[in-house]
Amino acid sequence: MGCTPHYGEWRLGCQAQKEGYPDGMAKDVHARSRLTPKGERTRARIIDAAARLIYERGAAGTTLEDVRAAAEVSGSQLSHYFADKEDLVQAVIAYQTDAMVGIYEQADLGTIEGLRAWRDMVIAAARSGDARGGCPLGSLGSQLAETDPEARALVAAGFGRWSAAIGEGLRALHAAGPLPAGIDPDDLAVTLLAALQGGLLLAQVQRDTRPLETAVDTILALASASQPAGK
Repeated sequence: MGCTPHYGEWRLGCQAQKEGYPDGMAKDVHARSRLTPKGERTRARIIDAAARLIYERGAAGTTLEDVRAAAEVSGSQLSHYFADKEDLVQAVIAYQTDAMVGIYEQADLGTIEGLRAWRDMVIAAARSGDARGGCPLGSLGSQLAETDPEARALVAAGFGRWSAAIGEGLRALHAAGPLPAGIDPDDLAVTLLAALQGGLLLAQVQRDTRPLETAVDTILALASASQPAGK
């Protein structure tokens, strides 16, 4: 569903460092490996609450007390799982990254029909929320990039994973033949992600999904340029 927020269970593989996660995210994964199942659920509930609040209010407008109340945990529980607000924000970045990447790993971007179905889901999701909120990961990047270098690096790594997930589908599309000659699937993935982010921002400020539709449709027209009409 494009860039709408998702609040399912937060899971990261245990090979985070090997797979190219920044050090902060890898350390977080290893810390989680020591939690009991109950502790894992409590920690996930805190992250879920924080993700919701930060999406609605922004990182600066969300306090640890806000999160504690929303997650229905004590102050000692909150401090047990997160050293400070920065630690919690980093967990939210990882959470939103997993949500976004998971969508594209499940989507069928290896066919023109799959791309069009994905496009329809993106637009429908934006319309259902009146184009409010923007992208959970993108908004975190714009809020934190100039003030929190570690958070910026985590968001950048998240976008790298996201682009790679899109690229994997587009490489399958390229192998099947529909992409026009001379178009690199990985470059197209970056272009599609950039168009999605820009379209979501314009839709957010204009409260209108038409800029998002225009941006995504233009990229899809480029991707399907070699297809006969009606295909």
